[in-house]
Amino acid sequence: MAIVAIKELKSCLPPRSRLLGMDHGAKTLGLALSNPELTMATPLKTLRGKIFTENVRLLAPLCREYGVGGFIIGLPLNMDDSEGPRAQSVRHFGFNLIKAKDALGFEPVIAFFDERLSSAAAEDFLSEERGMKREKQKDIIDALAAASILQGALKAIASI
Repeated sequence: MAIVAIKELKSCLPPRSRLLGMDHGAKTLGLALSNPELTMATPLKTLRGKIFTENVRLLAPLCREYGVGGFIIGLPLNMDDSEGPRAQSVRHFGFNLIKAKDALGFEPVIAFFDERLSSAAAEDFLSEERGMKREKQKDIIDALAAASILQGALKAIASI
C-alpha cells in the first residue's frame, strides 16, 4: 500500500487485521501487537537483527501468524518537533518495508507516530525490576516502548 497519515490508516487496513507497532533502534526492533478491534496494544518481542533483510525475514511469519495488515513505526522527533538523523533513518526503514512487500507476503500500510519518551516511559515502568539480566531488561524495554507507541496511535485512531 503506502505510507499514510494516522487518520487515514484504519480505512486502508483489511477488515479485522492487526497493527504491528515498532520501536526501531540502532541494534533492535521492539514489537507490539494490536488486537483486531484496534483498541489495545500488547508487547510482543524484540528482534535483534541488525540487517534489514534479516528483520524482514523474521517479521514475515509473525505478520502471517497474527494477521497483521499494517505497521505503526515510532518516529523519534526532537522536542521542538523537528526531525534529526534518527528520524530520517526510521523513515528510510519504513520506505524499505513498503518495498519489501514480496518478502513480507502482503502490501503493508504504514503510519509513523511520535515516539518521544516511549523508551523512557518503559524504563520507568521497569525501574523496580531487580535481578533481571541487563540484556533481558533491554528486550522488555524495547517491546514495551513499541506497545507505548502503538497504544498512543490506537488512541489517536479511536478519536478520529
